[in-house]
Amino acid sequence: MPDDWVYVHDKNVKMGRFQVYNNWSPYLVKDIEHTVWIGLEYFCNEGDELWSMSDDDFGKLGIGEMVRMKLIDSENDVLDYHVEKVKKAYPAYFDTYEHMDALREYLNTIPNLYCIGRNGQHRYNNIDHSMCTAFETVKNILSGTSSKDNIWNVNTEKEYHESK
Repeated sequence: MPDDWVYVHDKNVKMGRFQVYNNWSPYLVKDIEHTVWIGLEYFCNEGDELWSMSDDDFGKLGIGEMVRMKLIDSENDVLDYHVEKVKKAYPAYFDTYEHMDALREYLNTIPNLYCIGRNGQHRYNNIDHSMCTAFETVKNILSGTSSKDNIWNVNTEKEYHESK
């Protein structure tokens, strides 16, 4: 499969998206010729049924859904798994979002505060953009730059298309 990530539109599974890490970079997979590293994503809220599952139950759910979706032939194909639950992985876009410019202006008055990543900037950034905000912050700290515009300007293009 040539895609990096695929959204799942199947009412018979709870999986929201899966990623094929082999396609992101050959350096992410130890034995790229003989193994495929797949990341499964499930969208849930803290405290709900999925969130409350044990890691073993969650692993079994994911493996079972990969078999059902024919991503793998059998649960015996899985060498290992890891479950990572991320609180507040996506920023919320409601209530006072239209006041972000005023909030940004206020936050920029705090010299040693750097807002990076999705939750730091309260906007959708993929992992690459989130890391770029951190890189820009490090550049500013090392150079003594007080303006934070370069950090806030990461991923502000009107159109964005990912490419390999």
